[in-house]
Amino acid sequence: MAEIKEIQEEIIEEFSMLDSDMEMTISYIMELGEQLPDFPEEQRTEENIVKGCQSKVWLTPELQDDQVVFQADSNTAITKGLVSLLIRVLSGQTAKNILENDIFFPEKIGMNRFIGTQRSNGFAAMIKQMKLYALAYEAKVQSGV
Repeated sequence: MAEIKEIQEEIIEEFSMLDSDMEMTISYIMELGEQLPDFPEEQRTEENIVKGCQSKVWLTPELQDDQVVFQADSNTAITKGLVSLLIRVLSGQTAKNILENDIFFPEKIGMNRFIGTQRSNGFAAMIKQMKLYALAYEAKVQSGV
């Protein structure tokens, strides 16, 4: 599994090829969302909704062999693409790695230029939720439960 920093560098490289073209960038983000695995219908519950997102975003974590594996979905194409980027970066990492690494790719790709304030706030809420799940799993690992 690639490190969080390396994955973010790959994302920055991919977006640099779009040459800051807003239309192509948004199109690419929506394509990324289409590649997310299907989200289980029974997981579309109120408790799995990320608070602070304008769109509906469902997010679930699972601990598999000391790695946090995330699944997510959204009711809008752009938001689904955004959450897919976070899953690419954080899913399959240890809770400790998730907690110790900063998410820097949004700033490097100039994401705020093409998603607006509301989505930026929602994106921050997704990161916060993923880190909270990691914190809970890390506490479990530390206590030996």
